[in-house]
Amino acid sequence: MRRTLLAVLLAAAAVIAAPATGTAQPTASTPSVTDREPGNGPERNEVATLDNAFQAQSVLAQGENQADRHQGYPRRTTLRTYPENTADKSIKLGLAPYHSLAPKLNALQQKSNRISVEVVGQSGLGRDLYLVTLTAPESATETRIQERFRATVEEGRNVPAGLYKAPIWINNNIHGDEWEGTDGALRVIEHLATSNDADTKKLLQRSRVYFSLTSNPDGRVAGTRANSAGFDLNRDFVTSSQPENRAMQDVVERTQPLIMLDEHGYVANTLIEPTTPPHGQNYDFDLYIKHGYANGLLMEKAVQALGHPEAAKPEIPFRDYPVGEWDGWAPIYTAQYAMYHGAVSYTIEIPMRVNRGDYDALPVAELQRRSKINTDVVEATIKTTLDYVDDNRRSLIENQTEMFRRGAAGEKQRYIPDGFVPGFGPEDRFSTEFPRAYVITNDRSAPAAARLVDQLVRHDVRVERAERPFTLGGKRYPAGSYVVDMHQPKRGLANVMLEQGSDISDKAPVMYDISGWSHRLLWGASVEIHRNGQFRFDGKPVTAAAPTGAVDAAPGADLALTLTDQKDVSAVNDLLSRGLELRRQDNGTIVVPARERAAAQEVADRYGVRFTTAKAGGEALQRKVIAAAVSADELQVLRESGFDVRTISTAVLNAGFDWSRIDALYVGAGLNYTQLNATAKAALDAFLQRGGVVTRGATGSRFNTDAKLLQATPVAGWEDANGVVNVVNGTGPVGAGALPHSFVYSPQWFTNLGTGVTVEQRYGSTVIAAGHWHARDNGTGGQDVAAGQAAVVSGTAANGAKVVLFGTEPMFRNHPKGLYAQVARALFWSAG
Repeated sequence: MRRTLLAVLLAAAAVIAAPATGTAQPTASTPSVTDREPGNGPERNEVATLDNAFQAQSVLAQGENQADRHQGYPRRTTLRTYPENTADKSIKLGLAPYHSLAPKLNALQQKSNRISVEVVGQSGLGRDLYLVTLTAPESATETRIQERFRATVEEGRNVPAGLYKAPIWINNNIHGDEWEGTDGALRVIEHLATSNDADTKKLLQRSRVYFSLTSNPDGRVAGTRANSAGFDLNRDFVTSSQPENRAMQDVVERTQPLIMLDEHGYVANTLIEPTTPPHGQNYDFDLYIKHGYANGLLMEKAVQALGHPEAAKPEIPFRDYPVGEWDGWAPIYTAQYAMYHGAVSYTIEIPMRVNRGDYDALPVAELQRRSKINTDVVEATIKTTLDYVDDNRRSLIENQTEMFRRGAAGEKQRYIPDGFVPGFGPEDRFSTEFPRAYVITNDRSAPAAARLVDQLVRHDVRVERAERPFTLGGKRYPAGSYVVDMHQPKRGLANVMLEQGSDISDKAPVMYDISGWSHRLLWGASVEIHRNGQFRFDGKPVTAAAPTGAVDAAPGADLALTLTDQKDVSAVNDLLSRGLELRRQDNGTIVVPARERAAAQEVADRYGVRFTTAKAGGEALQRKVIAAAVSADELQVLRESGFDVRTISTAVLNAGFDWSRIDALYVGAGLNYTQLNATAKAALDAFLQRGGVVTRGATGSRFNTDAKLLQATPVAGWEDANGVVNVVNGTGPVGAGALPHSFVYSPQWFTNLGTGVTVEQRYGSTVIAAGHWHARDNGTGGQDVAAGQAAVVSGTAANGAKVVLFGTEPMFRNHPKGLYAQVARALFWSAG
């Protein structure tokens, strides 16, 4: 039987492998969400991230053992085991502690030939990230054929649906204190691995079911939503700044699931996507919603059938919620990101809260009762989805194939009529016009261009590097320019990263999280849009950007480095850490003496930066030590930039802090001047007479006012406003050379500026380039009021401190990478 099937597979694969000769043809009520948790959003002003804030023991990372795509199944891995940890927060709930997972998976692999476990990465603290695969055994040849089928689907060409194993991905425990996804998955894993019923065996002959068992093991152990670095992993997908996100992104690209579930908690009754509008404008939404809604309704019935009164009325936002309450706009979430890789995807919110205050306040018996209900709900949603895929596999495969075919052919998105699925109407209709191509050059910053190219390639976006000069849209581009041809399968993912986005302020009264982002506008590279017309160039596919470092100055000349990118900052801090004598000029340029040319060449190669010939002048620059009251994202950026950072807070200063080695103070979160005791305040005041200050957001502006530094009145925009903004740069030490766009979240601006206060950056006459910003109900805080106002200012306080105030968010969630150099210039200038 297996030889016969193999012969059929080989024959089918041979047909698929043949060169294509033409274009493939397409074969209620309105409750409100009361527990909105944007993650790394408003709370980032309140709590400072400290070096010792995360109480967990780091373990030694051993690397990945992810198998080659062509290796057969099962792929047995003897997983390393971890010592018993009685502090694991899941134990109290009667759930599986992290240290119990490896022994259980090792035992199942010995017991069954249907289960494979691979380590696909490590968490921030070095815990293994497990990918568990359930499928009927495959030879290496059969696996190669399945991989060929997967690649063929991605090319938008049909495969024999009866032979292609339907891939399904279940992602669990991305928020560490939403535990039960792991435990519900364990039930299904054990059933699929050990059950002898005919339906299970047939399912695994026709499917591969992938489980990311816990995507945030550090948070699971510690009982925190965030990972060990303080990041909400369900906000990081198109930025992929965290190791856990990079592992998940690799899994979704590698498996190309037809359907995926992201198991979360907690929303009363249970929440099952599809989302409310706005829906991401880059989706082929017709291909998503027809299956997304149908399976959502079936999961609802399955949860109701459990008989738990606490889950008797599941909520489907698409059907039940007002516009914007649970939107599907941003590609930062697992489910919305996975759609760009061809998945019909869902966020599932299980019903019974067991975290935060409830974890500490409720009796253990009640917590375990709730966790049992939650685990039942997880199991029901997974099993229903497996059945749905098995019943609709042919349609789902055709659906995914069609999405990729449209992208490769460069077709327009389809118009979706009212009633396409019950409830679909004008409020659900979002679309965009895809350009013909994007061109990425080194015109502004070579390191930024290389970083953007590498990011696109990492996310399975196809990029080519021109072999010779070419012309597009009447403009001549040099050889070495990068071209993103938008006639490609995953054009939606390419475009959602590279397009500007939209001002959707009038499309929804509220939004669940950020509404604007743009790698093109915020990452610092020069990216131009070719809308239409003749398209010819000679290029080769890119697997990694070409090296960009250089020392373009004659021997014996001093070397200049302009701080336009974080890589430039890292290079400077690297040189300073070696004790080299550098100079800083008034325009922010850093000068390296000619005698240190060898060191400059080394960092040029390491960071991809370019040194030019320096002009005379400049003041001595030493390595700066920063005292930082910051959120987690700001701390990561500052340290990635090479700064020596000492984390502080109000409590840290009140306990006694040594200011003697500090050069600059950064205030963004968790520091209140009025709450300092007399000793702490006196020590800080003494520092302010010699050190620099950079502030960000409401906490920073309040600090500036309370400490009586710059005369500048902060004005708060609408608290939920966010997105990419147009700015006009000044000529001061921070604004000169900055990007013409910035990012805001709960924006501010400054009025009543005192003598000597310089406006480094203003909001443009049209403020929002992409995002969501309207006025409060009383008419205050809107875009119209912010237009033309000072967004970033600098000056010297009466006590001598050099101060920079940011009303923007230049380091938000480690995303707007082209803005980091602006922060570094502020720190270097303020520290003197």
